[in-house]
Amino acid sequence: MKCEKAQQQIVLVTYGELPDEQMASLEEHLAECEGCNRELKALLAMHEALAYMPVAEPSPNLVAQARMRLDEELDTIPPHGILTRLRSHLFAWLGHLQSAPALATLLVGAGVLGGMSLNSYQVAHGHKLPSTVVLSNTTNGTIADISGIVRTPNSEVVQVTYNRVVPETVQGSLDDPQIRQLLMIGMKSFANNGVRTDSVALLANECRTGHQCVAGPNGNGIRDALLVSLRYDKNPAVRLKALEGLQPYVAEDQRVRDGVLEALMHDSNATVRTQAISLLEPVESDSSVRQVMRTVSTTDVNPYIRTVSTQLLQGSANIQ
Repeated sequence: MKCEKAQQQIVLVTYGELPDEQMASLEEHLAECEGCNRELKALLAMHEALAYMPVAEPSPNLVAQARMRLDEELDTIPPHGILTRLRSHLFAWLGHLQSAPALATLLVGAGVLGGMSLNSYQVAHGHKLPSTVVLSNTTNGTIADISGIVRTPNSEVVQVTYNRVVPETVQGSLDDPQIRQLLMIGMKSFANNGVRTDSVALLANECRTGHQCVAGPNGNGIRDALLVSLRYDKNPAVRLKALEGLQPYVAEDQRVRDGVLEALMHDSNATVRTQAISLLEPVESDSSVRQVMRTVSTTDVNPYIRTVSTQLLQGSANIQ
């Protein structure tokens, strides 16, 4: 099994959705691949940390926006062309001709033609819908979905109830719990790279400048969110900002130290790995830090990172 397929199955394992017949091959791969094993442990640790946080129900606006975006994406699917429709009809009729007697085929054809003629007549001579539309609420905002339709008996009057998505804005101090909670939501906005970058930068600056860097019931919500961004965000600029916010906690928080060491070992960006080395200087005498530094100083593909790691090890040895 290749690592790419194994990592896809690891995600299913963390959610308990991997079929039993695939578990044996994954376990064999994990027994031989240390990288995939670390990936599984990191995901399980993240799920365990998230389990202590309260589960927030999605707001009606969020659900409405999701439905609206789904409808928009479905509308962008191009309709089948006339040639495609004619070809599908032709194959359908050929199937009928092969499996049904000729008389039955003629009857079916006559029924279809009669139905089409009747429908055309009804459209041409039916009652027209009233041209005047009365809106009971003209509040600005995109129509999200239709929640109810009521037709007045014995008339052509229809009452349609719909919901709008109205953007809201809140302004407050960075120390305000509501503002911080919104910024933490912005850190997970994978569809908007700018919002995600700004959210991480603001919260990281709060932690780096000595402001109270806590949120959530366990007091470590922002710190945990920065660790998640450091591990999983695809934008290296966001990961660098997360490192800045975690800097004050490298010496006191073992989880933060492990997250920085993991970035040093596995991050794909050389700038992020170099920044991780600078964060580890105050704890260079720690045994786990020295062990990772030895590995990086001999195996990293970047010569500059190998040199910096070697210098840090030599400086720590001189101090001792």
